[in-house]
Amino acid sequence: MPTSVNRDALSGSVALVTGAASGIGRAIAMTFARSGASVALVDIDSGAGTEVQNAILSAGGKALFCQADVANRRDCVQAVSKTVATFGGLNILVNSAGIIRRATVLETTEEEWDKGMAVNVKSIYLLSSEAIPIMEQSGGGVILNIGSGWGLVGGTRAALYCASKGAVIQLTRAMALDHGQQNIRVNCICPGDTDTPMLESEASQLGLPGGSLQEDARERPLGRIGIPEDVAQAALFLAGDAASYITGTTLVVDGGGLAG
Repeated sequence: MPTSVNRDALSGSVALVTGAASGIGRAIAMTFARSGASVALVDIDSGAGTEVQNAILSAGGKALFCQADVANRRDCVQAVSKTVATFGGLNILVNSAGIIRRATVLETTEEEWDKGMAVNVKSIYLLSSEAIPIMEQSGGGVILNIGSGWGLVGGTRAALYCASKGAVIQLTRAMALDHGQQNIRVNCICPGDTDTPMLESEASQLGLPGGSLQEDARERPLGRIGIPEDVAQAALFLAGDAASYITGTTLVVDGGGLAG
């Protein structure tokens, strides 16, 4: 499992990470901070978001928590503005916020559909439209969108989630084509099952006992469930100079689940 971090990999960079209060977003924010970035933490959960901020500050890093509903344009504008005002710019945007509803189309209400698409897809449009002009002014930047293996293949009772994550992958490709000339790289990371609160929520929605989805992941080629830090290390690579010629790609981080 990943443990080491290059403490200079993102030195001098400013990153904004959504969904930063827990799970994959939290791991990315913590990893980026340990790698030298100043990190703006964006989440609707103020209590957990503040805890992450304090953890980074206590470790000697630089962090700022911004409470925001990422599906709301005004909140997104304020989060980006506060980030730039505090840290002097914005070089990396990580769109990690997401929600899941385990249901067929027949079981999904229109309200649930609209909310899921807003949080999982619209938020990327809102934040990117604010971040791209700032990145362009500074000579370039990086946008990382967190998709899912279910954006590449279908899953049962996950119609909304599959549709939204498929949209994230295609949006990533379109943005990479549109903004490469501004030296803005746009890539997507597609995790498989990862041991996060969202996975436990899935089990609950499906009426499964706690820990059952983690146990199922043992059938993957690498024989274990993913952890948030697995995804964070992939994000660190794509955000850094080592990936300077990579854009428009989808990186699957799933322990080999989609290999066969």
